[in-house]
Amino acid sequence: MAERSAPNPLLRAVDAVWRPTPASLRLLALLGVLGNAVIVATGGAVRVTKSGLGCPTWPRCTGDSLVPAGNPDHPALNMGIEFGNRLLTFVVLGVGVLVFVAALRLVPRRRDLVLLALAQPMSVVAQAVIGGIVVLTDLHPAAVALHFLVSPALLVFCVALWVRTGEGDEKPRRLTGPALRVLTWALLAAAGAVLVAGTVVTGTGPHAGDAEARRWPFDIEEVARIHGELAWALVLLTVAVLGWAVRAKAPAALRRRAAELLAVELAQGVIGYVQYFNGVPGPLVVAHMLGAVLLWIAALRVLFATRERGPVPVAAPKAAPVREAPQPA
Repeated sequence: MAERSAPNPLLRAVDAVWRPTPASLRLLALLGVLGNAVIVATGGAVRVTKSGLGCPTWPRCTGDSLVPAGNPDHPALNMGIEFGNRLLTFVVLGVGVLVFVAALRLVPRRRDLVLLALAQPMSVVAQAVIGGIVVLTDLHPAAVALHFLVSPALLVFCVALWVRTGEGDEKPRRLTGPALRVLTWALLAAAGAVLVAGTVVTGTGPHAGDAEARRWPFDIEEVARIHGELAWALVLLTVAVLGWAVRAKAPAALRRRAAELLAVELAQGVIGYVQYFNGVPGPLVVAHMLGAVLLWIAALRVLFATRERGPVPVAAPKAAPVREAPQPA
């Protein structure tokens, strides 16, 4: 008889971690992806509200307190925003730990899923340390850029785990020709270049996170132009991948992923141009940062759609206990 799911939502949540199925592990992996996307947006909110030094020390918020305390040099609102972003880091770390436990408990255990899951809490810890460096260097733009770029790096593991929980462990089978696959890798490299260039634009622009924070001495129009040119190159590469995939009758999943990426790129472009020509308003900066992460996730999914690895392994059913026939007296 099949096991019944626990009727209590809390018990179902516990079962999803302690007695995971491929579906529940995939859901937890998706939560990891979403959590790391959201924390980038909240980091943007910290910056545009000039709350980057709301908690002026690390790991404490102030010199003698782990939580926001009265400080004449730092408004309570700024302290609350920065401290809230720090707390969200612990939430994302907690999700990463739950994902790792679920990967360990999955039957049959899949070694690559365990390693991908382990990378998540470890990377969040690294992100927290870099966040401390950002504060201790008074929001130096290089440290701020590194703090942002760790999130896309972490999302490589998060997205990989999310994808891998929905497929098997067979040797990867290529679904495209070598030329299209190379073009897809070039697309991913271009997406990474756009993200890096975006950090230079942000480090040169007006939203430093604090009025006294150091800025890059570049011309904002010049770095914004370079960022825009890289973005257009990415769009052209995406159009090329999509057109090639359609012409070569590549799998429908790859065509969908490329179309989704193109849609995200166009929306991101609209946000970018609107914010640039309207004095870089804070809410659009946050939306643009979130869009950058969504773009990166979509680009990773395009790459993963170029191969398949068979069906998800399932646990063998438990054999019924063997009962010995009664022996005659």
